[in-house]
Amino acid sequence: MTPIGGVEAAVYTVPTDRPEADGTLDWDRTTMVLVHTVAGGQRGIGWTYGPAACASVVVGELAPVVCGMDVFDIPAALAAMVRRIRNAGRTGVAGYAVSAVETSLWDLKARLLGLPLCSLLGQARPELPVYGSGGFTSYSDEVLQEQLIGWKDLPRVKIKIGRGRDLDRVRLARATLGPGTELFVDANGAYSAKEAIRIAHAMDDQDVRWFEEPVSSDDPDGLRQVRDAIRADVAAGEYGCDLTAFARLTGAVDCLQIDVTRCGGVLEWQRAAALAAAAGLQVSAHCAPGLHRHVALSVPNVRHAEWFHDHVRIESMFFDGFPEPVNGAVSPDLSRPGMGLELRGSDSERYRVK
Repeated sequence: MTPIGGVEAAVYTVPTDRPEADGTLDWDRTTMVLVHTVAGGQRGIGWTYGPAACASVVVGELAPVVCGMDVFDIPAALAAMVRRIRNAGRTGVAGYAVSAVETSLWDLKARLLGLPLCSLLGQARPELPVYGSGGFTSYSDEVLQEQLIGWKDLPRVKIKIGRGRDLDRVRLARATLGPGTELFVDANGAYSAKEAIRIAHAMDDQDVRWFEEPVSSDDPDGLRQVRDAIRADVAAGEYGCDLTAFARLTGAVDCLQIDVTRCGGVLEWQRAAALAAAAGLQVSAHCAPGLHRHVALSVPNVRHAEWFHDHVRIESMFFDGFPEPVNGAVSPDLSRPGMGLELRGSDSERYRVK
């Protein structure tokens, strides 16, 4: 037995490089809650993107539960954390906190064994395809074009829609990218089902392949209505915090999105991917590319991962070992244990707020 000896949480807030917006929200900063777990002389890393309150849940609710448990028994630790937050609720802040601790434990376990996490989990494929993601609705046409040109080596990219000028921005994206790049759009639940169907049909001549959250993820009937009426693949699931949420969506989408920083961590990510596989679906990793590189490689039905502008910017700044895409995909560094990441305190500390 190797007991978990400590759980620590820190909060970092990083301003965006310019104001950002999607179909339903505006923001100018991103908050990361970073968790370290300690056992056997090693430290594991995990994190979530959410309110600073996640750190209070980690320290006040979850640390007392997992400290003293065997670091190798992560399923037991996950079950104990889920029981602990029963009255707080599995979704939202408490669930995000569980995800950060659970992923940190997997990193710690792999480090103790001297293995890259993907080797501990077992690889289903050697590399993970990624798609460029940003194209915020707050961007001017010039900024949008600049970002798209910067992704010229990625074979697929996504822009946000849902705030007006949608068709003009989609046409601009297609003209900038040319015909050889797959074009995705994400409405973040901005439309009703009929509105989404109308906009999808109007985008058909631009060969849009992926329509993410045309309606809210809380509306599986609306998602199903859109999926059955349009050519583009419909995707949703990024807000799922338990298997019940993913089960509701498997009959309503073409590709299920899973976020390891929200769903409960690595084990729940794999379980959600299994639910999708049972329904004949592929899955896509939502945001946090540094965390998804290893877990997403462990399932055979993964389609790709999101190379999200904000998170790429933060994770490449905070961590040594953060990958760069090659030919539109990222691969694990098999010479580094765990997730292969080391926090650069000199670069991250100035953003720490707690």
